Amino acid sequence: MKRIKEYKVQKFSSIREMMTLAATESGEKIAYRFRKGNGICDVTFREFYDTVENLGAVLCELGHGASHIACIGENRYDWIVAYLTVLQSAGVFVPIDKELPAKNKNYLINNSDSRVVFFSGKFDKYIRENESELKNVDLFIGFDLDEDESDKILSYKKLIENGKRLAKNRYDTLRSDENDLKLLVYTSGTTGIAKGVMLTEHNLVSLIYYGLQLSHLYDVGLSVLPYHHTYEAVCDILVSIHVRATLCICSSIKELVREMKLFKPNYVYLVPAFADFIYSNIMRTLKKEGKLEKFEKAVKLSNRLLKVGIDMRKTMFGDLQNIFGGQLKKIVCGGAPMRPDVAEFFGNIGILMTNGYGITECSPLVSINDDKTNDYRTVGFRVPCLEWRIDCPNEDGIGEICVKGDNVMKGYYKDPERTAEFIVDGWFHTGDYGYIRDDEHLVITGRKKNIIVLNNGKNVYPEEIEEYAAKVEFIEEVVVRGLVDERGDEVGLLAEVYLNEEVPENEVLKAIRKEQRELPAYKQVSKVVIREEPFPKTTTNKIIR
Repeated sequence: MKRIKEYKVQKFSSIREMMTLAATESGEKIAYRFRKGNGICDVTFREFYDTVENLGAVLCELGHGASHIACIGENRYDWIVAYLTVLQSAGVFVPIDKELPAKNKNYLINNSDSRVVFFSGKFDKYIRENESELKNVDLFIGFDLDEDESDKILSYKKLIENGKRLAKNRYDTLRSDENDLKLLVYTSGTTGIAKGVMLTEHNLVSLIYYGLQLSHLYDVGLSVLPYHHTYEAVCDILVSIHVRATLCICSSIKELVREMKLFKPNYVYLVPAFADFIYSNIMRTLKKEGKLEKFEKAVKLSNRLLKVGIDMRKTMFGDLQNIFGGQLKKIVCGGAPMRPDVAEFFGNIGILMTNGYGITECSPLVSINDDKTNDYRTVGFRVPCLEWRIDCPNEDGIGEICVKGDNVMKGYYKDPERTAEFIVDGWFHTGDYGYIRDDEHLVITGRKKNIIVLNNGKNVYPEEIEEYAAKVEFIEEVVVRGLVDERGDEVGLLAEVYLNEEVPENEVLKAIRKEQRELPAYKQVSKVVIREEPFPKTTTNKIIR
């Protein structure tokens, strides 16, 4: 199965050109929808463009047209305005993870050389308590301030009003080289070590243009994931502008199901943990209400009809589709391994679930499954602007995934040693292990740093075992690690689990082993430990190992 013919994508060379095209060709179309008070606020592409121009003009007037500019806040329209304002300028945008402790925020703002900080009202107290620690910052701009509070703490609303009266030529003529730093994203993954990933405008433009050649989007999206993460900031926010989709802004994860019904999106970007949670709740409800057997029979019938070209999923599974607003056609998953059974469930009820593989250092997309040849056991085809290879493959073809191309980062900020460690002869070493199938699909087996080396010489990727364990209905979360004997040798596998109901350890072990029955003996879990609380996680819902 070779790569399908790519989708046709409008060519563009800069973020400014992308924004101008959207405003001139689709100016009256709604770009953003979000809840405001008891109503819904709509913003057209022309209105969005004009607001960005106004904010850009006033930032130039204040001497910050080429500054590093940070932003702290929850997902909201104003965050997107600040983001695109800086991307169009000669400056650098620095998204800050709002969930970090104050000392970590301070470190990132200082390390990034940010001179301006946008902040929402929820971080008003943080700004006042830490202002003296942020010695390089000239201006703090509050999204929710109605008036300026001092020469240093200004109102975002007033700045935009002031920008309306300014000439835009200074802002519009700002340029930076396409290979200069444009987006500085700090990522620690699950290790806790902050790395400043330097992405250029060329990286971002390449990702948008070439990513869209593989993955088709529809007219209405729902924006859910944290904006400081490149998966959402690039793959959703920037891509949605270029395809002129209406992006509805979800007010919080707690409101996800409610706002799916409100906004009726055609597509949504999720991490697998959210999809797993929704799937588990639906399956538990079907079982509790005695409808599971009827559902399974309906799936078999539906799949038989599909083989002869008859699609009855809208009729047969309309009630389930209505949970997601009734118009959802596609879920794009990334950021972690996706369970095949979850993808199969959504496909069975008429909602395509595709997954891909990405890493912040690649802006962030490396590969993605296209809509027509979607194989959810893999992470799909490489983005066309990339080359890839498997470094030092073993007898099964598994080795470290290495890539180079137009969307690979410039390097790590202020860290040439680490840059040289990860980028060797132009190839970025991802730290992820996998193999490339004959049909050009990439299969991820696990993280290099997570590999368990057993005393019999066998290598085990814990992510593979966790995928099997996660199929057990009462296991909510699982981490697999090596079982160590008194000499320090890893002699087997231990599964640490968090359950959604009380089950004895021996029954948990039996259930996992049942799911693993096709695996060789050395991949069988030999011990289970039950946690009383969920695992600690990153802000993108990845378990901190």
